[in-house]
This record gives sequence, structure tokens and C-alpha cells, in this order.
Amino acid sequence: MSIRPARAEDASALAAIYAPAVLSGTASFEIDPPSPAEMATRLMRVTSHGWPWLVHVTMGKVDGYAYVTQFRDRAAYRYCGETSVYVAPDAQRTGIGQALLGAAVGAARRAGFRQLIAVIGDSGNTASVALHASCGFERVGLLSQVGEKFGRPLDIVMMQRSLIAP
Repeated sequence: MSIRPARAEDASALAAIYAPAVLSGTASFEIDPPSPAEMATRLMRVTSHGWPWLVHVTMGKVDGYAYVTQFRDRAAYRYCGETSVYVAPDAQRTGIGQALLGAAVGAARRAGFRQLIAVIGDSGNTASVALHASCGFERVGLLSQVGEKFGRPLDIVMMQRSLIAP
């Protein structure tokens, strides 16, 4: 098992990992899964800014990814990142998410971020809340019924972690 920076040739694996979260889950508020070409575009957009996009590889197969983008586009947010972590369904609950998020936190610090925000889709997503808490994130808010998917309203749990050394 290893974690490395994502590459353009990983786009198909990234799309395959993300599609189940879009099609049957509420962690993502997207409705239609992006194509491999769209994932390649997203990857290029993230890495062109010097922000981290990492993949976890087991026996030659990409089975998870994490990336950090600027929280919002305005310049005042340039030191605040937003995390995203997705693990293939057959590799969940194996520690891959924690390894990826931990590595992404370190990479985000090296990229110049001072704060990280997790915008967790669906307040019932206890696995993601627990994952982020295990990596030092604290719950800082709840946005009630801001999304809708599968005919039901969805909340967003906001979590934050400082990267500033005490």
C-alpha cells in the first residue's frame, strides 16, 4: 500500500471511485457522476494551483483519493482549504480514508494552507464525521436542509482543523 500524488492516468479510477458516492450516496451532492475526462480536468485544476491531490494504491490499484482545494475563490480565503476524501466501496473501513486524510493534511500545510474545512454532506454520514474527528477536525457547525437528494432534504456538517502550530 502506498500514497502518492494523483496523475492524469488515474482519472478513470478516480471517476470509478466517486461514481457510487454520487449515484447511491449522500456524501456528495452531485447528481450525475463526472466522466473520467471531467475528473482529469478537476485534477489538473487542483494541482495547477499547487494544491494536493493524493491517491492510495493497493497492489497497483487506486482504491481511494483525497484532495484539498481553496475553500472559496476569493483571495481572502487563500490560506483556507477544503478537504475531500473518497474510498472505493470495497476498500472502505480499512484505514485507507484515515491514511489519505492524514497525508492530505500534511500536504495542505506544505502547500501553505493554515486552516482546513470539511464540508460533510448529510448529517447522518457518521463515518465521515468520525474520520475527520480522528484526524483532528472539530465540528463547528451544521447547515440544515441545504441540499436535496433522493427526495429528502440533506444537512451539511462543517468541521475545521487548524494547521497553525500552537
